Amino acid sequence: MEEESSFFEKERDRLTAEITSGFEELLSSSNNLNRKLEEVLGMTREYETIAALWQSFHELMRGHHDDGEVSAETEPQGLPGTGGHVLTASKSGNGAAEQQQET
Repeated sequence: MEEESSFFEKERDRLTAEITSGFEELLSSSNNLNRKLEEVLGMTREYETIAALWQSFHELMRGHHDDGEVSAETEPQGLPGTGGHVLTASKSGNGAAEQQQET
């Protein structure tokens, strides 16, 4: 009976060590996953900031584009960089649109 209990104890200790090792590996993997998730969330926040910046730039440019639509209907616009592209800018004094030819 003593041999059986010692075999049982040895087997129990071996299985306990194996389970402990498995839990340590699981904990290490969970910590690694947690770090990666935090990195991803941090990058997402950075992209949200950049997206908000581009959104405000888009809205600003869209506002300028809406102001220039009256002049766009009267004269055809060329492609940028070809010399035929017309830029519109508003004067601060009277709010009228001024056209400048790109050189």
